[in-house]
Amino acid sequence: MHTNMPLILNQPFLIAGPCVLESLDTSMTVALELQTISQDLGLPIIFKSSYDKANRTSGESFRGPGLDQGLDWLAQIKSRTGLPIITDIHEPHQAAIVAQVADVLQIPAFLCRQTNLLLEAAQTGKIVNIKKGQFMAPWDMRGPVEKIRSAGFDRIWLTERGSMFGYNNLVVDFRSLILMKEFGCPIIFDATHSVQLPGGQGSSSGGQREFVPHLARAAVACGCQGIFMEIHPDPDQALCDGPNSWPLAKTRALLAELLAIWSITHAG
Repeated sequence: MHTNMPLILNQPFLIAGPCVLESLDTSMTVALELQTISQDLGLPIIFKSSYDKANRTSGESFRGPGLDQGLDWLAQIKSRTGLPIITDIHEPHQAAIVAQVADVLQIPAFLCRQTNLLLEAAQTGKIVNIKKGQFMAPWDMRGPVEKIRSAGFDRIWLTERGSMFGYNNLVVDFRSLILMKEFGCPIIFDATHSVQLPGGQGSSSGGQREFVPHLARAAVACGCQGIFMEIHPDPDQALCDGPNSWPLAKTRALLAELLAIWSITHAG
């Protein structure tokens, strides 16, 4: 799948993995289980984890192994599991470097309007997944899409990850999944960041992981093509986004539910 990553798949797909590369062992454990689930359910899965969480609430929070070691770990995961790789970039110069390993480059929500970052990502020829800023209306995502298209590139995904709802809270307007389809891009729903409580724990973000299944089911029913989920073997011990991460042990059952909903909404 990762040799010539198709822009649009003829079935739903999942983007999943630990929020940050905590260690090679933890990341590989998640990736191997996702590989098995992918094979058993016939569900394309793209492994996602970050080499650097550059936008943590606190400067003292764990950020990850860094660019060089992180890409090495991602390359090992890709080689062993065969799963395609997606990871985020934060600065324009990282695009070409990360594209040597990643099949999809992700633009973080906070950076979705950064023109130079978008253009450099487009120059790599890899699919660019733009996460909708928490501060952005769905119709305003036309701007980031058109910036990339101005470079003669059109391999773009858009991901909904919730909108700011006062302080330290997010809410999901499912109309955005339909509205952003007007741009002609596959639409993904981030089921775990959408239940995040930004800065809700003072020096870190909180979350309400119990709502992940409900929002994911609703998003699939609304017609999104992909689901994004942060997955961890022990979310309560995760070094980043634990409160909104979904347990690895419960992932297969939830995905089976989502596939059943997809089958109903696409029947006939």
